[in-house]
Amino acid sequence: MTYMLRALELAARGEGFVQPNPLVGAVLERDGRVIGEGWHERHGEAHAEVNAFRSVGGDASGATLYVTLEPCCHHGKTPPCTREIVARGVTRVVVAIEDPNPLVAGRGIAELRAAGITVDVGTGAAMAREQNRVFLKYIATGRPWVTLKTAMTLDGKIATRSGESRWITGEEARRRVHEERARHAAVVTGIGTVLADDPLLDARLPGARQPARVVVDSLARLPADGRLARSVGRSPVWLLHAPGAPAARVEALHAAGVTCRACAGDGARVDVADACRRLGEAGLASLLLEGGGELNYSFLAAGQVDEVMAFVAPRIVGGAGAASPVGGAGFGRLSDALELSGVSVERAGADVMIRGKLLKY
Repeated sequence: MTYMLRALELAARGEGFVQPNPLVGAVLERDGRVIGEGWHERHGEAHAEVNAFRSVGGDASGATLYVTLEPCCHHGKTPPCTREIVARGVTRVVVAIEDPNPLVAGRGIAELRAAGITVDVGTGAAMAREQNRVFLKYIATGRPWVTLKTAMTLDGKIATRSGESRWITGEEARRRVHEERARHAAVVTGIGTVLADDPLLDARLPGARQPARVVVDSLARLPADGRLARSVGRSPVWLLHAPGAPAARVEALHAAGVTCRACAGDGARVDVADACRRLGEAGLASLLLEGGGELNYSFLAAGQVDEVMAFVAPRIVGGAGAASPVGGAGFGRLSDALELSGVSVERAGADVMIRGKLLKY
């Protein structure tokens, strides 16, 4: 298990860089000693197994390979890893979980066994599934993993009655949000937030990978001269609008470099389930939802949220009209309320971070 734990640790280094591919780490062990390590570093580049072999600097024959996901056996952007494993003389492979990709799905393991290599499956499986929850959902459904992030006061407000929201939480909580932005393929918000704050929605950390920025905007009101449209060269900006959005506005944004997509819906609202489908088709495997109460409710009501990340600040602002993290019609009975599982609670400076996955809708 020690070597698999190390492989999982290595796999995590690819967060934010490999989507929609999985996170994969690999460790080569021989005679009780690690002789090579590697991980999948960037989408389209060498897989973890190949990087582990490259790190050996010599002979890997007789070694055991620990890998967090079943080795691939097909030609994609890179050659099959199974052939490299066989050619290198590895005698045993320990796999955490099988790859559900239909192009692999047990074939990689079968190919290794057919070559006379002992293959054990299941070591560290629960941890590997959790680590690759984004990939596992995406490969099965084609839809992105959606994390709803919010920051609120102790009395559940995301802004004061006058609309002031900067900053509800402290520096540590905000730093963690920027880390999450760098890990996710895209950040999603609504046009109300954009018009109020003119945000960049970027990851402001040294060397951070920048997410795509997505605005749900039924009438294409995104300002063509705003900070988002002016920063398309830094990372893509998407506009998801309703079919009836004014064509002139859409064309102006398109001319500014914004990727515009019409989604199902009426003039007042975009169908967020269709929006998620379209983003998944574009290869955006994970979304960090940073919306206001109405957009958050739309995603929740449509069954599109997988995980919630809520920061709670030790402040009370009050106000019957002050906005809360989830608006909309809400649920009339407690028995209909959405519940979280696997809940964790951590300190983030003076604030508290509560995180958990939504139970099946």
